[in-house]
Amino acid sequence: MKPIFGTGKATAELLALVKKVAPTDVSICIQGESGSGKEVLARQIHELSERSGKAFVAVNCGAIPRDLLESELFGHIKGAFTGAIANREGKIAAADGGTLFLDEIGDMPLEMQVKLLRVLQERVVDPVGSNSSVEVDVRVISATHRSIDQQIEKGDFRADLYFRLNVVPLALPSLRERIEEIPQFISYFASLYRGKGEPIILTDTFIDAIKQYEWPGNIRELSNLIQRLSVLYPGETVDLQAVPAAMLPSGIQHLVDDSSTSYLSGSGAGEADNSYMDIVMSAKGVSAIGDPDLSLKETLNSVEKDMIGRALREVDGNVSMCARILKVQRTTLIERIKKYSLG
Repeated sequence: MKPIFGTGKATAELLALVKKVAPTDVSICIQGESGSGKEVLARQIHELSERSGKAFVAVNCGAIPRDLLESELFGHIKGAFTGAIANREGKIAAADGGTLFLDEIGDMPLEMQVKLLRVLQERVVDPVGSNSSVEVDVRVISATHRSIDQQIEKGDFRADLYFRLNVVPLALPSLRERIEEIPQFISYFASLYRGKGEPIILTDTFIDAIKQYEWPGNIRELSNLIQRLSVLYPGETVDLQAVPAAMLPSGIQHLVDDSSTSYLSGSGAGEADNSYMDIVMSAKGVSAIGDPDLSLKETLNSVEKDMIGRALREVDGNVSMCARILKVQRTTLIERIKKYSLG
C-alpha cells in the first residue's frame, strides 16, 4: 500500500510547502522525532520532483559503523584496504541523477562531514583508494531528530555543512501533536496488516485510550501496535479490555488501570469511588492540586500555553525573542504556538 499522510492542519501546511520545494533541486533538512515518518516524507519529495524516475537511495548515518561509513558513501576501488577484493560503487554515486537521503545526519562523524561538504560544493566523489574523482548529480535530503544548532555550538557538527544541507528546513510534527490524525493511521495500518482477511476494528473506547497516550515512538510505534493486534485478533472488533496488558504500550496499560472501574462497572461506580477517595484525602489533609477536572497532561498543557502566551505578549509577538526568553528552540516554539493557536 502507498503510505498516507494525515489531514490535520499542521500536516496540510507541511505538504503545501513540500509541493513548492519538491520540483526544485534545493537541499532539504527534515527535523523530527524518531518514528515520525521522516523517510516517508523524503520519498514523497522525491516522487514529486523531476528526479522521480531515478533512484532514491537512503542511508542511515547512525546505523553504519564509523570505519565503514566512508566506503559505504563514497565507494572504493579494488585493493584500497584489506578485504576490498573488487571495485564497489558508493551510495552517493548510486543516487546519481536521483535523490540521496541521509537519515540521522547528526550522527555523522566530523571527518566524514568534511568529505560530504566537498560533494555538495564540487559535485564529485572520491572513492576510497582512488586518485580520480567521479562527477555526480544528486539532490540531497537529510533528516535528524537532534538539535543541530546545539551540536554546532558543542563543536560536533560543521556549521558550513549545515548551511548547505538546511537550505529549506521542514519540521515534521510528532504524533502527539496531531492526535486528530490517529484514527486515519489506525485504519491505514489495519488494512496494511489485514493479511487475507478483514482488517481489525478498534472500539471508540480503545481509540480514545490511544489518543491519550504520548507515543514516544510516534507512527512507527503505532504501526507496531496495530500489526500486533492484527495478528492476535484477525478480522475482529477489538476492545481495550480484551487485550492483555502485556500486549499494550506501558502508557496505555496505565490508562487501563486508571479507568478499569469506570469501563467495567459503569460511571456510577466510578463516581462513588472518586467521592470515597475525596473523603479519605480530605481526612488526611491532602487537597487536590490544580483543577480537579483536568488530568496531569491537560494541566501541563495549560501551564505551557499560559507561559508561551505571556512571553509572546511581553515581546509583542517576536518569536525569536520569545524563544530566547523561554530557552527553547525557535522551531519548537513555532510548533507550540500552532498547537495552542496563539499565532
